[in-house]
Amino acid sequence: MVNGFFTDTTLCIGCKACEVACKQWNQLPAEGYKLTGMSYDNTVALGATTWRHVAFIEKMESKPKLPMAKASPNPMQIAADGGGPGQLALLNLDGQASLQVGFPDAGRWLMMSDVCKHCTNAGCLQACPTGAIIRNEFGAVYIQPDICNGCGYCVPSCPFGVVALQEEDGRAFKCTLCYDRQKDGLEPACAKACPTDSIRFGDLDDLKMQARQRVTDLHTRGETQAYLYGVDEETEVGDLNAFFLLTAEPGAYGLPQKPTLPQNRVGRGYLASLVAAVALSAVAALSLRRKRR
Repeated sequence: MVNGFFTDTTLCIGCKACEVACKQWNQLPAEGYKLTGMSYDNTVALGATTWRHVAFIEKMESKPKLPMAKASPNPMQIAADGGGPGQLALLNLDGQASLQVGFPDAGRWLMMSDVCKHCTNAGCLQACPTGAIIRNEFGAVYIQPDICNGCGYCVPSCPFGVVALQEEDGRAFKCTLCYDRQKDGLEPACAKACPTDSIRFGDLDDLKMQARQRVTDLHTRGETQAYLYGVDEETEVGDLNAFFLLTAEPGAYGLPQKPTLPQNRVGRGYLASLVAAVALSAVAALSLRRKRR
């Protein structure tokens, strides 16, 4: 059985309970409390000591301005004619409504509790030269801290920027999917602490069924922008064992549209270098011939 996470961003309220629970259970140090310029977000991103990160994303959306309204002896007629609570009636001295306008342009919050994706084709696992990164019996991509030598090859190999090196000893760290809790039959600390059930943990196939049904329900309610990220996508990393329900483009959440494995581009880089070397050699040879003449 492969376990994983389904994170429903439409249910996230940004309480950061998951972030705190992760740090508490795994005894990770606090990042410090300071102004970061990232709204209410004081941890900014995932890192060696932040394995769950709740992002606060301000998405500004312009609302269309409402047209001028004809004068009406009864301001309430505006509502009867199709106006709503988003309209404001301005009265003339004679009490007639002469104008209706919309509320000022406003935005909305996008909340997302980010975590390691535990990819089907994990770039970090492929790049690790020591065998420190394995896929454990629960299907999670796990870094064995006693084997990691801090080479850092896994860091650029992750298309999501999840893996990071600890400053103290240089070893790589990331979410373990609470491996120790799973061995004792417990769900991960972040999922346990989530008060809105935004983070769900369990068998990956069951989670995907729940996620697809959730998207269908949201579409039925008119939330047609809802979709799953990391499920049934043809990308180099394959399906994600920690996938998300989103309501905006992936880039708004800091996620790549189509994640790729950097190491898959190495061959093309070598080929381009070889072609460039041959071309330069040819140019140099022609130059030498001309000088000899």
